Amino acid sequence: MTSPTKPKFAMYWASSCGGCEIAVLNIGPKILDVDAAFDVVFWPVAMDAKYKDVEAMADNSILLTLFNGGIRNAENEAMAHLLRRKSQILVSFGSCAMEGCIPGLANFSSTEEIFEATFGSTSTDNPEGVRPQYQYEVPEGTLHLPMFYPQLKTLDQVVEVDYYIPGCPPESHQIAKVIDLVLEVLDGRAELPPKGAVIGAGESTVCDECPRQRNVKKITKFVRIHEIQQIDPDLCLLEQGILCNGMATRDGCGARCPQYNAPCIGCYGPAEGVVDVGARVLTAVASVIDARDPEEIEAILDGIPDPAGSFYRFGLADSLLKAGRKAW
Repeated sequence: MTSPTKPKFAMYWASSCGGCEIAVLNIGPKILDVDAAFDVVFWPVAMDAKYKDVEAMADNSILLTLFNGGIRNAENEAMAHLLRRKSQILVSFGSCAMEGCIPGLANFSSTEEIFEATFGSTSTDNPEGVRPQYQYEVPEGTLHLPMFYPQLKTLDQVVEVDYYIPGCPPESHQIAKVIDLVLEVLDGRAELPPKGAVIGAGESTVCDECPRQRNVKKITKFVRIHEIQQIDPDLCLLEQGILCNGMATRDGCGARCPQYNAPCIGCYGPAEGVVDVGARVLTAVASVIDARDPEEIEAILDGIPDPAGSFYRFGLADSLLKAGRKAW
């Protein structure tokens, strides 16, 4: 039973892996603060709740909704509009909702190619080649599946978003910081940041919080981690020929990956002021290649096995490109 005095909280999982849900639970005892301060009225992964329950709520009756996942089908879009209407504060929570993330890479492919990979590959037992049917008649009536869209969209491409929390998934300390902020606002001890702000993260780049030594970069060869016998733990990974997206990625993660000899892959989204994360990474890469001959430059770039997937791994759906020709 809901309380008439406590504000309402909701969380929804659209097209994503579910890691954001786990990240919220990983905040430990802080989750008790959420329960104490809010009535959790809709969180399908953690409680029994129906769409009709949300539909019956008054508009703007939910104070805070964390929406994770991109908009891949008609159900995702319908829930985005419904939760926008019912929520005072709608937060684009995590990389999938904010920039498309890994599911957004499917925007390089057509719907037919996606279905063939899913339902026609050697790992799928589907000898009759059955494909999704958006409605099917059975004795009890008509069954419906949500329409699969040609492109995945970010949440703010479908509805107005109040705030953004980046990460794949957002770090637990980041989530806890945001929860503390909301609780302080409820107590009258703080004010919400300007609408549209990214909260729980920094405004600079991963490079700025990375402790590795940076010199004048001159790259003559790009390599993958397993091709290096010994990674220098103190030297910038890019200077060792390992593609690292830290120069274009928002800080706030503590440069955790580079500190453990793994390159930044861009999960915190574009840094403040970056219009297109892929273009920013490509520009940075081009600026450090130590060659002038076109053939030599091309040979160096061939060391990046999947440029499109590397530069736009998390941000394709939110980029200026948004999708490949096949998805358009």
